[in-house]
Amino acid sequence: MGFLESLLSWLRSIFFKQEMELSLVGLQNAGKTALVNSIATGGYTEDMIPTIGFNMRKVTKGKVTIKLWDLGGQSRFRTMWERYCRGVSAILYVVDAADRDSVPISKTELHELLAKPSVGGIPLLVLGNKIDKSEALSKQALVDQMNLNSIKDREVCCYMISCKEFVNIDTVIDWLLKISKSAK
Repeated sequence: MGFLESLLSWLRSIFFKQEMELSLVGLQNAGKTALVNSIATGGYTEDMIPTIGFNMRKVTKGKVTIKLWDLGGQSRFRTMWERYCRGVSAILYVVDAADRDSVPISKTELHELLAKPSVGGIPLLVLGNKIDKSEALSKQALVDQMNLNSIKDREVCCYMISCKEFVNIDTVIDWLLKISKSAK
């Protein structure tokens, strides 16, 4: 039976597109919508309007169609995060690495979300955005301040990015494609 399942999986990967669903969460002004636009179009817009509630966008990369839930980061919308994170392929948590005052709040919100049983085991990608700014934290400082090493119940990865200058966006896409393959 194992061989047959492997053969079917291989055939599916050749002939059929894979789909994955992702939730982008993080505090307001962290760059979630900018990330969606960077992944979808390779572009950046300086004048972004804050996301009210959520937006959904589908993007195709190779044979993978990615459904992205871009969730509002204002405090009144954070209670919705869990609902949109259930059953997704991965959670992308975007942090404004240049806003050092918001990092403790971001850490608290992330760990509260991950404590919910409905999101247990879902892979987590933490993205320190805005590294184009001189005041941005280093990757190690972000990992430490977000207490990412304490998260043991899921795969956790952290990249430093700049949506504005398209730094490491390709690395994010590669990680997402890897996750989509390992989920099948």
